[in-house]
Amino acid sequence: GLNFIDLMVRQGNIDNPPKTPLVPGFECSGIIEALGDSVKGFEIGDRVMAFVNYNAWAEVVCTPVEFVYKIPDDMSFSEAAAFPMNFVTAYMMLFEVANLREGMSVLVHSAGGGVGQAVAQLCSTIPNITVFGTASSFKHEAIKGSVTHLFDRNADYVQEVKRISTEGVDIVLDCLCGENTGKGLSLLKPLGTYILYGSSNMVTGETKSFFSFAKSWWQVEKVNPIKLYEENKVIAGFSLLNLLFKQNRGGLIKNIMDKLISLYNNKKIKPVVDSLWALEEVKEAMQRIHDRGNIGKLILDVEKAPTPLVS
Repeated sequence: GLNFIDLMVRQGNIDNPPKTPLVPGFECSGIIEALGDSVKGFEIGDRVMAFVNYNAWAEVVCTPVEFVYKIPDDMSFSEAAAFPMNFVTAYMMLFEVANLREGMSVLVHSAGGGVGQAVAQLCSTIPNITVFGTASSFKHEAIKGSVTHLFDRNADYVQEVKRISTEGVDIVLDCLCGENTGKGLSLLKPLGTYILYGSSNMVTGETKSFFSFAKSWWQVEKVNPIKLYEENKVIAGFSLLNLLFKQNRGGLIKNIMDKLISLYNNKKIKPVVDSLWALEEVKEAMQRIHDRGNIGKLILDVEKAPTPLVS
């Protein structure tokens, strides 16, 4: 699976970027070829999906057993590679951090992306949830059925949301950062929760730009704890990769994957795959994410031959 975090890794826009050379990628699906001596519950030949701490974009991947999950019988390998990061992130933010329940409202940015579509699907499993989404206008026709109110990503969505819901929303999920932090906090109802789970505004051109990086941080509204107290607002952050690989919460993630697989088996959720790419086409695939051209997840397929260039 390709994720926006992979672009941030490539540009060095993360804490402690790994030393090169490295193989990127944090999730994959495939068939078990070999097992460690003490591994129980899996057999060679099992179809599985997994989290990997880098090195997922490869023909052979090695990862600890706690990060590996069996693929449901009717789930394809491409769907499985699109499943773990997006759905676990969406589920944990909505239900573990923000305590989503009946009658609430949610604002999600990049509603056409992998996490955005997972959020929309999970919200549909709870009665009477209003989902506000922002996305590029060319995606609106394709995703309008998944959210209640859809706005152009360049529009003044704060005024649009307030026009529909004068009090604002209960949950804001922000993968953009920058000036959107202040906007998101201003839209929260009392007891509402703002969650930052990415900072895609820091990825701009082809190379790392210190100016754009600094500008994005400069736009982040300085959060005053006294103001949070007076307005009864909650501000939170969420990083699935840190939870998995730095904070040792693999057991918690396994419980959530079990719930998500059950939702998939009951046909309540289904990963949205945008497109499949050969490993040789990784540059073009990353450019598609960079340009925000995707609806759902991009997948690198080791068995796919590169598409011939048309002269």
